[in-house]
Amino acid sequence: MSTEIIRVPDIGGATDVDVIEVSVQVGDIIEVDQSIIVLETDKASMDVPSPMAGKVTAISVKEGDTVSEGSDVLTLEVEGSESTSEDTKEASSEPAEEAPAQEKQPAQKSAATETSEQTVSVPDIGGATGVDVIEVCVAEGDEVQEGDSIIVLETDKASMDIPAPTTGKVSKLLIKEGDTVSEGDEILVLMAEGEVDAEPEAEVQDNASNADAETESESQESDDEPAQSGGVESVNVPDIGGATDVDVIEVSVAVGDKVEEGDSIIVLETDKASMDIPAPKSGTVKSVSIKEGDKVSEGALILELEVVGASAPAKKASAPKQSSAKQESSKSEASAPKQAAAKESASADQGAVLSSPSKKVHAGPAVRLLARELGVDLSLVRATGPRGRITKEDLHAYVKAAVQKASSTPVASATSDGAGIPRVPEIDFGQFGEVEVVKLSKIQKLTSFNMTRSWLNVPHVTQFDKADITDLEEFRKSLKPEMEKQGVKLTPLPFMIKAVAQALVKNPAFNVSLHADGESVVQKKYVHIGIAVDSPVGLVVPVLRDVDKKSVVQIAAEAGELIKKALGKQLKPADMQGGCFTISSLGAMGGTGFTPIVNTPEVGILGVSKADVEPRWNGKEFEPRTMLPLCLSYDHRAVNGADAGRFMTYLNALLSDVRRLTL
Repeated sequence: MSTEIIRVPDIGGATDVDVIEVSVQVGDIIEVDQSIIVLETDKASMDVPSPMAGKVTAISVKEGDTVSEGSDVLTLEVEGSESTSEDTKEASSEPAEEAPAQEKQPAQKSAATETSEQTVSVPDIGGATGVDVIEVCVAEGDEVQEGDSIIVLETDKASMDIPAPTTGKVSKLLIKEGDTVSEGDEILVLMAEGEVDAEPEAEVQDNASNADAETESESQESDDEPAQSGGVESVNVPDIGGATDVDVIEVSVAVGDKVEEGDSIIVLETDKASMDIPAPKSGTVKSVSIKEGDKVSEGALILELEVVGASAPAKKASAPKQSSAKQESSKSEASAPKQAAAKESASADQGAVLSSPSKKVHAGPAVRLLARELGVDLSLVRATGPRGRITKEDLHAYVKAAVQKASSTPVASATSDGAGIPRVPEIDFGQFGEVEVVKLSKIQKLTSFNMTRSWLNVPHVTQFDKADITDLEEFRKSLKPEMEKQGVKLTPLPFMIKAVAQALVKNPAFNVSLHADGESVVQKKYVHIGIAVDSPVGLVVPVLRDVDKKSVVQIAAEAGELIKKALGKQLKPADMQGGCFTISSLGAMGGTGFTPIVNTPEVGILGVSKADVEPRWNGKEFEPRTMLPLCLSYDHRAVNGADAGRFMTYLNALLSDVRRLTL
């Protein structure tokens, strides 16, 4: 008996397909083409047939799992190799010098089994009848492998490849393109070879013997190897808020460096923030797996650290790691030619486009579906697959060539030119004196792009006013010593955030975003407020959530924590998402007003300048009052001037009488 692993065949390029039924159990005896599992995509369901007969010894999937092409389904015990085992026994009884010659004979005997004629029929296709045959992928005389596509069917909802249930030679075709078929209709006659190759069994035995030898040598090494005082641990990228492909902008350590727990080992930068990744333990850096410019995601290996005082792992446990390291090394070496081939392929992308349409197009359903989604005419795509079939790689190369051709004509940059705006001429400033070219950080470049996009798309209007915060300041200063004892820094900003939150609830016209269709607005039922922070890496806007439900003291504590994280480059992408409105405070920096740019997709932003004491007429006399300049910019597509006037008036009333914040 031999063991075969049955895998999911070609299912038209679909991935993560639901297993809705497992049709067999461990111990069942199944026949060729018997359904073993039923899969369901968003458009069709299909039975997966067994390509051979045998006894089910293990099942690798269950109902509710998701699988893709090549996933293990079950393990099958196949009959037909008893003679092989008998011959092997006879060979082992012969003299040692004749053993090699005898060992080859069983393999030859097992391979030279009878060839049977098998009719291949249409399997279960979800109950569909009269289904069109849109492609016949084989011809009489062709050799096919198990799982190779033999025909392609197309219903009104989906197309699907029908795979060959076994390996063999096509002796007769019973259908042609344009025919209609139903479940059970005959497709072709296949001369199938019912061989059971003994070589894999021999390879398993060789692998087992090699494994035994390695185990013995490892045990000897572990006996001879003295115990060590430290262990090597892998340090991976921790949770970074779900961000992927994050840029490594700095590697802070090198091989041989000693680090303490909490020391920064690398610095990452996303679209909105940069963050230091600390060492989880103290130790010595043994190897560094990344470099500046790489992209990483959560779980990626950063370095290996020899931890101080850790118990040494057993030799047997380290051997698989060494083996794994060797495998990774061999993989990386093997990937080098692939990378070189990819570069050559990129340089030859323009060859992916045919100069004239092809008369015949051979492509599987997954490729046809992708072509329809991308709007690509397959007759113009150069085919490089087997028997002239168009692959997904061919389609990608075609699209890449089209994009390169479209971008060959210089187009104005969004960050400098806007939409059709004449380009600013390039000037050699070095002719006027000494200069230095400083590269912008990723956040600075993104800020530049976003601000330009907002300025070009949003019709800005800015209204100016001054709020009397004399009483608020007196109240705040009276609470300051008490708050400092609680570890809370009470600045005017928390009062400002609380007042804006109440103003948004009172004036919901500011708590919206324009829908992408341009015909409606999204009214938000939550109040999240962003605060602009001048961080070491550029302008960032962390967001405080549900501000309308929190006290001024809670807001002060959370705002202080977010600002601290921003200044320490520890913000995560999630910390800067979901804002409804932004406050940009210049505070003590000075100035009597400015025009802040709306942080789209928000529709409003409040600029706060430096407070100053001014004389104000109270009806009888002038008296000194502390006045705070406010600048409200808004998107005139969503907010009218009257809405902005009501918002600013209500905000002034809250700031002028701090008691209103408690209402």
